Amino acid sequence: MKIGILSDFHLGYERFFDDAYTQAREAIERASELADMLIIPGDIFDYRKPEPEVMAQAVEIFRDVSQKNYDAKVVEYTGKRLYTDKPIIAIPGTHERRAEDSIDSVDVLHLAGLLVEVNKSKAVVQKGDERVSVYGLGGIAEERFKAALKDLDLNLNKNEFNIFMIHQTLYELLPFSEEFTHIEELPEGFDLYVNGHIHNRLELKCHGKEFLIPGSTVLTQLKGVEQEEKGFIIYDTKTGTHEFYKINSRHFSLIKINIEGKEPKTINESIQLAIENGIKNNKTNKKPIIKVEITGKLKEGFKPIDINLGQISSDNNEAIVEITKNNVEQISNSKEVEDLRNGNLENISIKDFGIAVFLEKLSNSKYSLDANPSKLFDILSSEDKKEVIIKNAMDEIFSSN
Repeated sequence: MKIGILSDFHLGYERFFDDAYTQAREAIERASELADMLIIPGDIFDYRKPEPEVMAQAVEIFRDVSQKNYDAKVVEYTGKRLYTDKPIIAIPGTHERRAEDSIDSVDVLHLAGLLVEVNKSKAVVQKGDERVSVYGLGGIAEERFKAALKDLDLNLNKNEFNIFMIHQTLYELLPFSEEFTHIEELPEGFDLYVNGHIHNRLELKCHGKEFLIPGSTVLTQLKGVEQEEKGFIIYDTKTGTHEFYKINSRHFSLIKINIEGKEPKTINESIQLAIENGIKNNKTNKKPIIKVEITGKLKEGFKPIDINLGQISSDNNEAIVEITKNNVEQISNSKEVEDLRNGNLENISIKDFGIAVFLEKLSNSKYSLDANPSKLFDILSSEDKKEVIIKNAMDEIFSSN
């Protein structure tokens, strides 16, 4: 049997709202044409309580794909009630997670008969004489994951191809906390392990078997690992092989520029050239996303506020440009901050003024984390929803420590 593996659609993601929808739709439609069954390891939605417009997007996507004729059917289910026999299997991710026993957005799609939700349960899909069992465990808090594994009722049938599907951080993926579960702590006996949550594509081993992460279908974090193309995986149970299929996703370039000892004019020219090269490398019909990270210490006598980053970003119509200052020498003494407040420094952006005050407050509070203050300011001052801001801030703090 051929299994389509696709994950982390993040429908409703505010920054790239249309991308989240169109790219998820393309991925699931193409995967359904190539595969006998589909499995989705979480984060179909970006929020726990999607807006009606976002829920409508999901209903439209899954309605169309669920109306196709599949030779494979769901023939067994250990959950409360089965509403469809179509082989579209999913679990909730961390973005959909709600309190125990509460209805989440993936439950709603299950109740509507658009997919089969297998959180803490399993579904058996059959095509001819072949049977594939999918055991699922939706995304939960890391400190509860090990206990949840022990509570699973796993009764593996050796005559079936058994898949274990999760949506979780594991130590081998983000090795910054020994509290995280190690990959070899996952239950043994499965023929294939599948995980969501991680937004870049990865292929590992668990108990000698394939451990596959398809990555997200939309850009979200704008980190270096997301420069790869987006898409989905088709796994063949007969051959034990898999193949990655690309979708038409927005091109993303991360460009790093060292400004050590340089003047603002030279830096601006370097940034402009980097953006032009990023635009030339775009092979899609969508505006590329170009993120420029500048690091280093300016030539003596100049300050970061002398680099007019806001103007560079707003002047470009051929790309979505984001410029960040990582570990760049910032305004550091109280006199400079006071000058800013009194309007004695000209041509400074509101953002740079905000960063200056933010840094002063951090200094006064004896801030000691390694996370980049400028990046934290960007996150905290974004227009995202409150829960997204908190999550992004926590990700930045903990990924830096």
